[in-house]
Amino acid sequence: MYHRWLTDGRSFNLGRMSLRDLWVAYLTHPAVHLYVALTVICCALAVHLHPSWLQTAIAVGVTLLAYPLAWYLIHRYILHARFLYRSRLTAALWKRIHFDHHQDPNRMDVLFGAPVTTLPTIIGILAPIGWLIGGAGAAAVAVATGLATTCVYEFCHCVQHLNFKPRSRLLRRMKELHLAHHFHDEGSNYGITSFAFDQILGTYRASPKGTPRSAHVFDLGYDLAESVRYPWVARLTGAPPRSGPPSRARASTPAQATRST
Repeated sequence: MYHRWLTDGRSFNLGRMSLRDLWVAYLTHPAVHLYVALTVICCALAVHLHPSWLQTAIAVGVTLLAYPLAWYLIHRYILHARFLYRSRLTAALWKRIHFDHHQDPNRMDVLFGAPVTTLPTIIGILAPIGWLIGGAGAAAVAVATGLATTCVYEFCHCVQHLNFKPRSRLLRRMKELHLAHHFHDEGSNYGITSFAFDQILGTYRASPKGTPRSAHVFDLGYDLAESVRYPWVARLTGAPPRSGPPSRARASTPAQATRST
């Protein structure tokens, strides 16, 4: 179903979807299928290699702590940095993995990270950590935990852009904080499900009230002047960078995202 939408030149618009629509789209998304399949393979490998229960528990625990820190650092210092669009070699990568998402936060096809970038990152960070804990078996456990966590992160991220008010107070708060990142200040609230490192490292904003909206919340600094100096992203987009929300993204602004379904 999802593949048919993409090949028709369309994408699911989270601002117009119900929670039921999201579940269908999520469960039929090729990236989710890939992550689940690789999680099963890593679990089977871990069973075969048979790390101790202590090594397994430590690998899971360390992964759950390392994952939000890694996401925070990547999100803040790579995805929101400007060096990627300033190089012809990395402009297309930056456009796909983050610029397009901020230009239109409701597009589900660009909300999901491309496996070609997410998988090397997950494996490259977590496999060495697991190996240090307990060899190949613990490495398989760490990667499996990271892949499963990615599935949870991706779903929560979708919910945060869905025109839907979660019943859970925790999920509602996550949504409020993340939408403030997208619609008020892109330099704060880099987390998805955890904002602990935002609080520790000084980028946590509990509420956008009382502060002006950033001029670069939609273009991430790649404005008209930058697009003239570094034209590669603009050429791929076929249009100048957008400095305001697209009309179909308005349903997911912080003021309107609390509608119940």
